[in-house]
Amino acid sequence: MDAKRTWPSLAELFKGDMRDERMERPCVDYGLCEKSRKGEDYHLIRTDCQRVLGNPSTSFSVFAIFDGHNGSAAAIFTKENLLDHVLGSIPSSLGREQWLRALPRALVAGFVKTDMEFQRSGVASGTTVTFVIVDGWTTTVASVGDSRCILDARDGAVSVLTVDHRLEENSEERDRVAASGGQVGRLHIAEGIEFGPLRCWPGGLCLSRSIGDMDVGEFIVPIPHVKQVKLSNVGGRLIIASDGVWDALPSEMAAKYCRGLPAPLAAKEVVKQALRSKGLRDDTTCIVVDIIPPDHSAPLPVAPKKQNILKSLLCWKHSHNSINKLAKNLSAVSTVEELFEEGSAMLSERLGNDSSASKTTAGLFVCAICREDLAPSEGISVHAGSIFSTGSNPWQGPFLCAHCVDKKDAMEGKRPSGVKVA
Repeated sequence: MDAKRTWPSLAELFKGDMRDERMERPCVDYGLCEKSRKGEDYHLIRTDCQRVLGNPSTSFSVFAIFDGHNGSAAAIFTKENLLDHVLGSIPSSLGREQWLRALPRALVAGFVKTDMEFQRSGVASGTTVTFVIVDGWTTTVASVGDSRCILDARDGAVSVLTVDHRLEENSEERDRVAASGGQVGRLHIAEGIEFGPLRCWPGGLCLSRSIGDMDVGEFIVPIPHVKQVKLSNVGGRLIIASDGVWDALPSEMAAKYCRGLPAPLAAKEVVKQALRSKGLRDDTTCIVVDIIPPDHSAPLPVAPKKQNILKSLLCWKHSHNSINKLAKNLSAVSTVEELFEEGSAMLSERLGNDSSASKTTAGLFVCAICREDLAPSEGISVHAGSIFSTGSNPWQGPFLCAHCVDKKDAMEGKRPSGVKVA
């Protein structure tokens, strides 16, 4: 007689499924280095976030740099509030894939809401933001200003995941600011003599996007460029830094300098090389994030005693060969898949046509930006009166409250801001 077969319990099956899901997720390691001159750079590192509270399988990490100017007030406020505003714009009932698809629009809403709340203080301060969310193999980056995030993929390719919003380097942003009522030009130091980079007047800001900066004008918008990519299971490295790094080092050079080093030492090396190049002229902050295969088959090697580009490349080659052995059976041609990218400064384009963005789980309408409840007669479509929105109707959602409509119109140059700077 055959032995009686024993079947696993349902709880054991679920436990096994959760264990398999955790094994498929990468490990995340990070390092931070900062050198202060003005005291206006701030950062945020959270590795304990969860889409569903109490469920570790829904965890994700957040890394951000806030490079303040004209004081630190905007950088501090954004650090303390932006993440909550972004997460508050995503329905809690969504599964992971839906959550990731909703994230780009939630980032836009969160940035604009943070800007509106800070501007109510009337403080003349502003900040750049580079905001990175790592969920498994998927990385989503939202940015305004000239801080930057680059990806050093395991195949050796270096790609920039952000767009610099410097007026000097971005002709599209220059045209947008001018069309919205701003004046773009250089500083006049004498009759017929101009000096320095292109700036927006009044105020003299050399950026076209930021959070804050009420003394410049609403055409300096907080609407971020957003890019979402998915890495293959060989992982990669993110380098997030303020302009104190990027004014001194090209993206490719920053990546090369720290190859072969674990994340904490890599961040220090990037800052060290930036200071060696131009000195401490500005606050200089760098976060290095390693997204590592869960079995640790290809760990980063220990840093050599004397680090230079040649030795870094040799160390990286050794690590890269190990990774190639691990990945030799993969069918994927590229190690990075682009899932989403959008940089328009128009809310009607960034919030889309989905009315569900303006609904609560109870079916009640809320403002797609500030999340305030809307009475049936109060909501105004984000597409109403917009000449930039194609294929949309003014009765389609998402819907905005009157205050957020005023903000939208001011950003598009249709009406001035009603907020006065203290």
